[in-house]
Amino acid sequence: MTTTEYVRELARKARGAAANLRRATTAVKNARLLALADELEAAYGTICKANAADVAAAQAAGLSPALVDRLTLTPARFEAMVAGVRTGAGLPDPVGETIWKRTRPSGITIEKTREPFGVVAVVFESRPNVFIDTAALCVKTGNAVILRGGKEAAQSNAALAEVARRVLGEAVQFVAIPDHAAVTELVRAVGLVDVAIPRGGERLIRAMCEAALIPVLKHYKGVCHLYVDDAADLAMALSILDNAKVQRPSACNAVECLLVHEKVAPLFLKMVESWAKGRGVTVHMPDEPDHDWGREFLALELNVGVVPDCAAAIAHINAHGSHHSDAIVTADAAHAAQFLRDVDSACVYHNASTRFTDGAEFGMGAEIGISTDKLHARGPMGLEELTTYKYRVTGEGTVRS
Repeated sequence: MTTTEYVRELARKARGAAANLRRATTAVKNARLLALADELEAAYGTICKANAADVAAAQAAGLSPALVDRLTLTPARFEAMVAGVRTGAGLPDPVGETIWKRTRPSGITIEKTREPFGVVAVVFESRPNVFIDTAALCVKTGNAVILRGGKEAAQSNAALAEVARRVLGEAVQFVAIPDHAAVTELVRAVGLVDVAIPRGGERLIRAMCEAALIPVLKHYKGVCHLYVDDAADLAMALSILDNAKVQRPSACNAVECLLVHEKVAPLFLKMVESWAKGRGVTVHMPDEPDHDWGREFLALELNVGVVPDCAAAIAHINAHGSHHSDAIVTADAAHAAQFLRDVDSACVYHNASTRFTDGAEFGMGAEIGISTDKLHARGPMGLEELTTYKYRVTGEGTVRS
Protein backbone atom coordinates (compact mmCIF):
# COMPACT_ATOMS: atom_id res chain seq x y z
CA MET A 1 0.00 0.00 0.00
CA THR A 2 1.37 3.42 -0.95
CA THR A 3 1.49 6.33 1.48
CA THR A 4 -1.33 7.99 -0.43
CA GLU A 5 -3.51 4.88 -0.21
CA TYR A 6 -2.69 4.43 3.48
CA VAL A 7 -3.61 8.00 4.45
CA ARG A 8 -6.77 8.02 2.35
CA GLU A 9 -7.92 4.78 3.93
CA LEU A 10 -7.49 6.31 7.39
CA ALA A 11 -9.38 9.39 6.23
CA ARG A 12 -12.25 7.31 4.82
CA LYS A 13 -12.58 5.47 8.13
CA ALA A 14 -12.56 8.77 9.99
CA ARG A 15 -15.20 10.19 7.65
CA GLY A 16 -17.48 7.25 8.37
CA ALA A 17 -16.96 7.62 12.12
CA ALA A 18 -17.65 11.36 11.91
CA ALA A 19 -21.07 10.70 10.41
CA ASN A 20 -21.95 8.54 13.43
CA LEU A 21 -20.45 10.99 15.93
CA ARG A 22 -22.52 13.82 14.49
CA ARG A 23 -25.64 11.94 15.64
CA ALA A 24 -24.28 10.94 19.06
CA THR A 25 -25.96 12.50 22.08
CA THR A 26 -24.06 14.48 24.66
CA ALA A 27 -24.59 11.67 27.18
CA VAL A 28 -23.05 9.11 24.83
CA LYS A 29 -20.02 11.30 24.10
CA ASN A 30 -19.48 12.08 27.78
CA ALA A 31 -19.66 8.38 28.68
CA ARG A 32 -16.98 7.62 26.10
CA LEU A 33 -14.69 10.31 27.51
CA LEU A 34 -15.11 9.07 31.08
CA ALA A 35 -14.35 5.54 29.86
CA LEU A 36 -11.24 6.88 28.11
CA ALA A 37 -10.02 8.48 31.35
CA ASP A 38 -10.51 5.18 33.21
CA GLU A 39 -8.69 3.21 30.50
CA LEU A 40 -5.77 5.64 30.54
CA GLU A 41 -5.36 5.20 34.28
CA ALA A 42 -5.52 1.43 33.90
CA ALA A 43 -2.79 1.58 31.23
CA TYR A 44 -0.57 3.98 33.21
CA GLY A 45 2.32 1.54 33.55
CA THR A 46 2.35 0.61 29.86
CA ILE A 47 2.15 4.24 28.75
CA CYS A 48 4.90 5.37 31.10
CA LYS A 49 7.17 2.53 30.00
CA ALA A 50 6.72 3.55 26.37
CA ASN A 51 7.35 7.20 27.22
CA ALA A 52 10.50 6.35 29.17
CA ALA A 53 11.84 4.54 26.10
CA ASP A 54 11.16 7.62 23.95
CA VAL A 55 12.84 9.92 26.47
CA ALA A 56 15.91 7.66 26.71
CA ALA A 57 16.20 7.57 22.92
CA ALA A 58 15.87 11.35 22.72
CA GLN A 59 18.59 11.88 25.30
CA ALA A 60 20.87 9.39 23.54
CA ALA A 61 20.28 11.26 20.27
CA GLY A 62 21.36 14.52 21.91
CA LEU A 63 18.05 16.36 21.63
CA SER A 64 17.89 19.67 23.50
CA PRO A 65 16.69 19.74 27.11
CA ALA A 66 13.67 21.77 25.96
CA LEU A 67 12.60 19.06 23.51
CA VAL A 68 13.21 16.31 26.05
CA ASP A 69 11.08 18.22 28.54
CA ARG A 70 8.23 18.49 26.03
CA LEU A 71 8.49 14.79 25.34
CA THR A 72 8.45 13.70 28.99
CA LEU A 73 5.10 12.56 30.38
CA THR A 74 5.71 13.12 34.10
CA PRO A 75 3.24 11.74 36.69
CA ALA A 76 1.86 15.27 37.15
CA ARG A 77 1.39 15.74 33.40
CA PHE A 78 -0.24 12.32 33.10
CA GLU A 79 -2.67 13.22 35.88
CA ALA A 80 -3.39 16.57 34.25
CA MET A 81 -4.00 14.84 30.91
CA VAL A 82 -6.51 12.43 32.43
CA ALA A 83 -8.12 15.23 34.44
CA GLY A 84 -8.51 17.22 31.22
CA VAL A 85 -10.47 14.36 29.67
CA ARG A 86 -12.81 14.20 32.66
CA THR A 87 -13.17 17.97 32.71
CA GLY A 88 -14.10 17.88 29.03
CA ALA A 89 -16.85 15.37 29.77
CA GLY A 90 -18.30 17.79 32.30
CA LEU A 91 -18.24 20.87 30.07
CA PRO A 92 -21.31 22.00 28.09
CA ASP A 93 -21.58 20.41 24.65
CA PRO A 94 -21.44 23.18 22.03
CA VAL A 95 -22.84 21.02 19.22
CA GLY A 96 -26.35 22.08 18.34
CA GLU A 97 -26.11 25.22 20.48
CA THR A 98 -28.11 28.15 19.13
CA ILE A 99 -25.85 31.14 18.56
CA TRP A 100 -28.78 33.34 17.57
CA LYS A 101 -32.32 33.01 16.31
CA ARG A 102 -34.47 35.55 14.52
CA THR A 103 -37.66 35.79 12.49
CA ARG A 104 -37.53 37.90 9.35
CA PRO A 105 -40.34 40.06 7.88
CA SER A 106 -40.64 37.46 5.12
CA GLY A 107 -41.89 34.97 7.69
CA ILE A 108 -38.85 32.67 7.74
CA THR A 109 -37.15 31.84 11.03
CA ILE A 110 -33.34 31.60 10.93
CA GLU A 111 -31.35 29.80 13.60
CA LYS A 112 -27.54 29.85 13.60
CA THR A 113 -26.24 26.71 15.33
CA ARG A 114 -22.86 25.19 16.15
CA GLU A 115 -21.93 22.07 14.19
CA PRO A 116 -18.93 19.70 14.03
CA PHE A 117 -16.28 20.21 11.36
CA GLY A 118 -16.35 16.51 10.50
CA VAL A 119 -12.77 15.22 10.24
CA VAL A 120 -9.86 17.07 11.84
CA ALA A 121 -6.22 16.21 11.11
CA VAL A 122 -3.73 17.17 13.80
CA VAL A 123 0.02 16.95 13.21
CA PHE A 124 2.12 17.45 16.31
CA GLU A 125 5.70 16.97 17.34
CA SER A 126 7.04 15.82 20.67
CA ARG A 127 4.32 16.30 23.32
CA PRO A 128 2.44 12.99 23.78
CA ASN A 129 -0.33 14.54 25.91
CA VAL A 130 -1.46 16.35 22.74
CA PHE A 131 -2.70 12.98 21.46
CA ILE A 132 -5.23 12.52 24.24
CA ASP A 133 -6.14 16.19 24.64
CA THR A 134 -6.96 16.35 20.94
CA ALA A 135 -8.85 13.07 20.78
CA ALA A 136 -11.03 14.06 23.74
CA LEU A 137 -11.84 17.50 22.39
CA CYS A 138 -12.68 16.18 18.95
CA VAL A 139 -14.97 13.43 20.20
CA LYS A 140 -16.79 15.83 22.53
CA THR A 141 -17.47 18.13 19.57
CA GLY A 142 -18.59 15.32 17.28
CA ASN A 143 -15.44 15.33 15.15
CA ALA A 144 -13.38 12.34 14.10
CA VAL A 145 -9.63 12.96 14.28
CA ILE A 146 -6.54 11.77 12.46
CA LEU A 147 -3.40 12.16 14.55
CA ARG A 148 0.19 12.15 13.35
CA GLY A 149 2.87 12.59 16.00
CA GLY A 150 6.60 13.18 15.79
CA LYS A 151 9.06 10.31 15.58
CA GLU A 152 10.52 11.30 18.98
CA ALA A 153 7.28 10.18 20.67
CA ALA A 154 6.60 7.15 18.48
CA GLN A 155 6.30 4.60 21.29
CA SER A 156 4.31 6.94 23.55
CA ASN A 157 1.87 7.75 20.77
CA ALA A 158 1.44 4.10 19.81
CA ALA A 159 0.58 3.21 23.42
CA LEU A 160 -1.88 6.11 23.70
CA ALA A 161 -3.41 5.26 20.32
CA GLU A 162 -4.07 1.71 21.43
CA VAL A 163 -5.98 2.94 24.48
CA ALA A 164 -7.89 5.59 22.54
CA ARG A 165 -8.91 3.22 19.75
CA ARG A 166 -10.05 0.64 22.29
CA VAL A 167 -12.55 3.14 23.73
CA LEU A 168 -13.32 5.53 20.87
CA GLY A 169 -13.06 3.18 17.90
CA GLU A 170 -12.57 4.57 14.41
CA ALA A 171 -13.28 8.13 15.55
CA VAL A 172 -9.54 8.23 16.36
CA GLN A 173 -7.13 7.36 13.56
CA PHE A 174 -3.37 7.20 14.10
CA VAL A 175 -0.81 7.68 11.32
CA ALA A 176 1.68 5.02 12.37
CA ILE A 177 4.12 5.36 9.48
CA PRO A 178 7.10 7.74 9.76
CA ASP A 179 6.97 8.86 6.12
CA HIS A 180 6.85 12.68 5.97
CA ALA A 181 4.79 12.37 2.79
CA ALA A 182 1.89 11.27 5.01
CA VAL A 183 1.58 14.85 6.29
CA THR A 184 1.37 16.18 2.74
CA GLU A 185 -1.31 13.63 1.91
CA LEU A 186 -3.34 14.64 4.96
CA VAL A 187 -3.43 18.33 4.03
CA ARG A 188 -4.32 17.45 0.42
CA ALA A 189 -7.19 15.10 1.28
CA VAL A 190 -9.92 17.36 -0.07
CA GLY A 191 -13.36 15.94 0.62
CA LEU A 192 -12.06 13.59 3.30
CA VAL A 193 -10.38 15.92 5.82
CA ASP A 194 -12.08 19.21 6.69
CA VAL A 195 -9.34 21.09 8.56
CA ALA A 196 -5.72 20.55 9.59
CA ILE A 197 -4.07 21.82 12.75
CA PRO A 198 -0.26 21.77 13.11
CA ARG A 199 1.17 21.67 16.64
CA GLY A 200 4.87 22.22 16.29
CA GLY A 201 7.69 24.43 15.15
CA GLU A 202 7.86 27.04 12.44
CA ARG A 203 9.23 24.63 9.83
CA LEU A 204 6.36 22.15 10.30
CA ILE A 205 3.73 24.87 10.11
CA ARG A 206 5.23 26.43 6.98
CA ALA A 207 5.54 23.05 5.25
CA MET A 208 1.90 22.19 5.97
CA CYS A 209 0.61 25.58 4.84
CA GLU A 210 2.59 25.45 1.60
CA ALA A 211 1.33 21.95 0.76
CA ALA A 212 -2.26 22.35 1.94
CA LEU A 213 -5.36 22.19 -0.21
CA ILE A 214 -7.59 22.31 2.89
CA PRO A 215 -7.85 24.98 5.63
CA VAL A 216 -4.98 25.04 8.16
CA LEU A 217 -5.37 26.58 11.63
CA LYS A 218 -1.87 27.73 12.56
CA HIS A 219 -0.52 27.41 16.07
CA TYR A 220 2.61 29.49 15.60
CA LYS A 221 5.61 29.95 17.84
CA GLY A 222 5.34 31.83 21.12
CA VAL A 223 7.58 34.89 21.15
CA CYS A 224 5.90 36.30 24.25
CA HIS A 225 6.81 39.63 25.84
CA LEU A 226 6.68 41.19 29.28
CA TYR A 227 6.75 45.00 29.37
CA VAL A 228 7.63 46.67 32.70
CA ASP A 229 6.16 50.17 32.65
CA ASP A 230 7.48 53.21 34.52
CA ALA A 231 4.45 52.88 36.83
CA ALA A 232 5.12 49.23 37.63
CA ASP A 233 5.50 47.65 41.04
CA LEU A 234 8.99 46.26 40.44
CA ALA A 235 8.70 43.45 42.98
CA MET A 236 5.49 42.35 41.25
CA ALA A 237 7.20 42.61 37.87
CA LEU A 238 10.09 40.39 38.98
CA SER A 239 7.68 37.81 40.39
CA ILE A 240 5.71 37.72 37.13
CA LEU A 241 8.95 37.50 35.11
CA ASP A 242 10.14 34.58 37.22
CA ASN A 243 6.91 32.66 36.68
CA ALA A 244 6.66 33.48 32.99
CA LYS A 245 10.26 32.53 32.20
CA VAL A 246 11.29 29.85 34.68
CA GLN A 247 8.22 27.77 35.55
CA ARG A 248 8.29 25.93 32.22
CA PRO A 249 10.64 27.59 29.73
CA SER A 250 9.87 25.05 26.98
CA ALA A 251 6.20 26.08 26.84
CA CYS A 252 4.96 28.33 24.04
CA ASN A 253 3.47 30.75 26.58
CA ALA A 254 6.80 31.38 28.35
CA VAL A 255 8.20 34.91 28.07
CA GLU A 256 11.08 35.24 25.60
CA CYS A 257 11.59 39.02 25.70
CA LEU A 258 11.59 41.56 28.54
CA LEU A 259 11.05 45.23 27.71
CA VAL A 260 11.72 47.82 30.42
CA HIS A 261 10.78 51.51 30.51
CA GLU A 262 13.90 53.66 30.51
CA LYS A 263 12.90 55.45 33.73
CA VAL A 264 12.96 52.25 35.81
CA ALA A 265 15.60 50.40 33.77
CA PRO A 266 18.64 51.33 35.93
CA LEU A 267 17.08 49.80 39.04
CA PHE A 268 15.06 46.98 37.49
CA LEU A 269 17.85 45.68 35.27
CA LYS A 270 20.05 45.32 38.36
CA MET A 271 17.25 43.28 39.93
CA VAL A 272 17.02 41.20 36.74
CA GLU A 273 20.78 40.62 36.68
CA SER A 274 20.73 39.25 40.23
CA TRP A 275 17.61 37.16 39.49
CA ALA A 276 19.09 35.72 36.31
CA LYS A 277 22.26 34.59 38.07
CA GLY A 278 20.23 32.90 40.79
CA ARG A 279 17.87 31.18 38.35
CA GLY A 280 20.41 30.23 35.70
CA VAL A 281 18.88 32.45 33.02
CA THR A 282 21.09 33.74 30.19
CA VAL A 283 20.27 37.36 29.32
CA HIS A 284 20.76 38.61 25.75
CA MET A 285 21.19 42.34 25.12
CA PRO A 286 20.66 43.99 21.70
CA ASP A 287 24.36 44.81 21.27
CA GLU A 288 25.24 41.11 20.98
CA PRO A 289 26.35 39.75 17.58
CA ASP A 290 23.54 38.07 15.61
CA HIS A 291 20.94 39.30 18.08
CA ASP A 292 17.40 38.30 17.07
CA TRP A 293 14.38 39.96 18.71
CA GLY A 294 12.06 37.36 17.19
CA ARG A 295 13.76 34.27 18.59
CA GLU A 296 11.80 31.67 20.50
CA PHE A 297 14.35 30.21 22.94
CA LEU A 298 12.22 27.57 24.70
CA ALA A 299 15.00 27.55 27.27
CA LEU A 300 16.37 29.59 30.17
CA GLU A 301 17.36 32.45 27.88
CA LEU A 302 15.84 35.91 27.63
CA ASN A 303 16.10 38.91 25.33
CA VAL A 304 16.10 42.22 27.22
CA GLY A 305 15.53 45.70 25.84
CA VAL A 306 14.89 49.25 27.07
CA VAL A 307 12.12 51.40 25.58
CA PRO A 308 11.23 55.09 26.06
CA ASP A 309 7.51 54.59 26.70
CA CYS A 310 4.49 52.31 26.47
CA ALA A 311 3.84 53.17 22.81
CA ALA A 312 7.38 52.08 21.91
CA ALA A 313 6.90 48.81 23.77
CA ILE A 314 3.67 48.16 21.85
CA ALA A 315 5.36 48.94 18.52
CA HIS A 316 8.23 46.59 19.37
CA ILE A 317 5.88 43.75 20.33
CA ASN A 318 3.78 44.13 17.19
CA ALA A 319 6.92 44.17 15.04
CA HIS A 320 8.84 41.30 16.63
CA GLY A 321 6.31 39.16 18.50
CA SER A 322 4.31 36.20 17.20
CA HIS A 323 0.86 37.53 18.21
CA HIS A 324 0.60 34.90 20.94
CA SER A 325 0.66 36.29 24.50
CA ASP A 326 2.08 39.55 25.84
CA ALA A 327 1.88 41.28 29.21
CA ILE A 328 2.26 44.69 30.82
CA VAL A 329 3.06 45.35 34.47
CA THR A 330 1.81 48.78 35.52
CA ALA A 331 -0.29 50.66 38.05
CA ASP A 332 -1.25 53.19 35.38
CA ALA A 333 -4.77 52.37 34.17
CA ALA A 334 -4.39 54.43 30.99
CA HIS A 335 -1.17 52.63 30.02
CA ALA A 336 -2.77 49.26 30.73
CA ALA A 337 -5.80 50.11 28.58
CA GLN A 338 -3.53 51.32 25.77
CA PHE A 339 -1.50 48.10 25.89
CA LEU A 340 -4.53 45.78 26.00
CA ARG A 341 -6.13 47.64 23.09
CA ASP A 342 -3.13 48.11 20.78
CA VAL A 343 -1.03 44.95 21.17
CA ASP A 344 -2.13 42.72 18.28
CA SER A 345 -1.94 39.36 20.05
CA ALA A 346 -4.37 36.56 20.83
CA CYS A 347 -3.95 37.06 24.60
CA VAL A 348 -2.92 40.26 26.36
CA TYR A 349 -2.32 40.55 30.10
CA HIS A 350 -2.23 43.27 32.73
CA ASN A 351 -0.30 42.42 35.90
CA ALA A 352 -0.42 38.68 35.23
CA SER A 353 1.86 36.01 33.78
CA THR A 354 1.62 34.90 30.16
CA ARG A 355 1.74 31.33 31.45
CA PHE A 356 -2.05 31.51 31.90
CA THR A 357 -2.55 31.17 28.13
CA ASP A 358 -3.80 27.62 28.39
CA GLY A 359 -7.13 25.94 27.77
CA ALA A 360 -7.37 24.50 31.27
CA GLU A 361 -6.49 27.82 32.90
CA PHE A 362 -9.14 29.53 30.75
CA GLY A 363 -11.76 27.02 31.91
CA MET A 364 -11.94 25.23 28.56
CA GLY A 365 -10.71 21.86 29.80
CA ALA A 366 -8.01 20.50 27.53
CA GLU A 367 -7.05 22.54 24.49
CA ILE A 368 -6.20 21.55 20.95
CA GLY A 369 -3.65 24.34 20.78
CA ILE A 370 -3.19 28.10 20.87
CA SER A 371 -4.03 29.71 17.56
CA THR A 372 -2.12 32.79 16.43
CA ASP A 373 -4.43 33.10 13.43
CA LYS A 374 -7.40 35.45 13.35
CA LEU A 375 -9.61 33.09 11.32
CA HIS A 376 -11.36 30.85 12.32
CA ALA A 377 -10.13 30.81 15.93
CA ARG A 378 -7.69 32.82 18.02
CA GLY A 379 -5.95 31.98 21.30
CA PRO A 380 -6.58 28.74 23.23
CA MET A 381 -8.79 26.43 21.17
CA GLY A 382 -11.30 24.54 23.24
CA LEU A 383 -14.65 23.00 22.37
CA GLU A 384 -16.37 25.94 20.69
CA GLU A 385 -13.35 26.53 18.45
CA LEU A 386 -13.66 22.97 17.11
CA THR A 387 -17.08 23.72 15.65
CA THR A 388 -18.33 25.55 12.62
CA TYR A 389 -21.90 26.68 12.16
CA LYS A 390 -24.93 26.28 9.94
CA TYR A 391 -28.13 28.22 9.38
CA ARG A 392 -31.37 26.33 9.96
CA VAL A 393 -34.17 28.10 8.13
CA THR A 394 -37.85 27.21 8.59
CA GLY A 395 -41.00 28.56 7.00
CA GLU A 396 -44.60 27.65 6.29
CA GLY A 397 -44.54 27.28 2.55
CA THR A 398 -42.76 30.63 2.51
CA VAL A 399 -41.46 31.91 -0.83
CA ARG A 400 -39.38 34.94 -1.64
CA SER A 401 -41.23 37.87 -3.13
